[in-house]
Amino acid sequence: MNMPKLKISSAPKVNEKTVLVLAAVTDGNKIQPANTVFSSTLFADSVFETDLAPVGASTEAEALVRVQLPSNQGATILTAVVGTTFKANPFSSFGSSWREIGGAIARKLSDVESIVVDFGIEDPTVLAEVVEGLFLGAYEPKTFKTSKSKFALKQITVVSNLRLSKAELNHAETVARAVHATRDLTNLPANHLHPADLAKAAQKAASGIETLTVKVLDEKQLIAEGFGGISAVGAGAKHAPRLVHLSYRPKGAKKSLALVGKGITFDTGGLSLKPAASMLGMKYDMTGAAVVLHSIIAIAQLEMKLNVDAYMCIAENMPSGSATRPNDVITMRNKKTVEVINTDAEGRLVLADGLSLASESKPDLIVDVATLTGAVTVALGDRTAGLMGTTGGVIAVEDAAEAAGEPVWVLPMPIELKQSLHSEIADQVNAKYGASGGTILGAWFLSEFIGTGKDGAPLPWAHLDIAGVADNDTSAYGFTPKGGTGAMVRTLINLAEGM
Repeated sequence: MNMPKLKISSAPKVNEKTVLVLAAVTDGNKIQPANTVFSSTLFADSVFETDLAPVGASTEAEALVRVQLPSNQGATILTAVVGTTFKANPFSSFGSSWREIGGAIARKLSDVESIVVDFGIEDPTVLAEVVEGLFLGAYEPKTFKTSKSKFALKQITVVSNLRLSKAELNHAETVARAVHATRDLTNLPANHLHPADLAKAAQKAASGIETLTVKVLDEKQLIAEGFGGISAVGAGAKHAPRLVHLSYRPKGAKKSLALVGKGITFDTGGLSLKPAASMLGMKYDMTGAAVVLHSIIAIAQLEMKLNVDAYMCIAENMPSGSATRPNDVITMRNKKTVEVINTDAEGRLVLADGLSLASESKPDLIVDVATLTGAVTVALGDRTAGLMGTTGGVIAVEDAAEAAGEPVWVLPMPIELKQSLHSEIADQVNAKYGASGGTILGAWFLSEFIGTGKDGAPLPWAHLDIAGVADNDTSAYGFTPKGGTGAMVRTLINLAEGM
């Protein structure tokens, strides 16, 4: 993947191809490009005195206008003025306007070769967030078009007297690469990403990392080793299911983290067939598996001292003569039985096996990531993920998400809703038609597959329902492109660092 080189300099070199990026501010009735380094000798004073409102400059967030202005070096500078007005949200502490601004700049100026960002940054936190946003926004989507738009951005220079260390820059780039790789994988259409293909993608991504091992279970091994959920969901498909177990074991690690991802490469709903319109976008139903894959890859590349296991629970949910039927009873990895009421509630079935397997090693924390329920988008919209689980697990993930600027919202798990999963002939059903609280019901179902620790209490666990945030089907914004977003990769990396 393409990633522009980024450097921080107090005196960058510019030429006629350089794009200078300044913030738009209001000075009285004038809108002008301005920063706190007005004494900079790089550019003529006239740059900072020009009223840009007549040419469309605005202080609104992401408003960007390109203006030809002369520099005192004899070169013509294309000045891109980006708005920085972000209204504070009193109801949420998530999100960084500086990350979003950095992302918007890189995304909107990907057609130029070199940009210089001069906001007069004097705060190291702001500098780090702008750099992270620039890396995240510099994403070149892979398409199957015969004619493709030009991605030209090769060099980004941030003007500042401050510095980020080589390790800090490498960290920001590694994290951005993990997000980009997740986007690439989730954007692939289902006919280019069958379960076996996703397993091979995991093997390829992990190759060359000595501390990382990969084990792939095929359909025969899944049946032999008791993975009834994954096997049942994949039973109707021509392309057989897989389970991928990635294991990171660095020297000196004492704590352990388990990541479990839903990897439904396409979801028709099975015999409980979805309406045609509802199948659009179902190629993104494997996002959870992509998120845990590239999170553990980044964790290994950053050489964190933490034992990490990632489980990718992969299947294609198709209707056929061999498909699992409503009212079928299946036996899961942990020996519990499930009556399948709705074959379109398949994600929790594959996750149940993954969570059971993850619990067997009794890690310090288990986190599952899944595009689990449409109900979460009804409750939280398409930019906030739902978060549930045990108290310790929820707090750890919420803190990590806040540091990453990735909005999550903690949903309650009222005990009375659990009663909706009662079955007359099995330990529980997988869903209930017409029941309210669908997102919470999904979490309650998954909780039955979390093992217990030495004290007999459930292992620390957090469940992230990313059905709303995994795919951006509207216009691009900030550092988020249209299509796969790579959401929650940065949260999981932060979580690992915190542990």
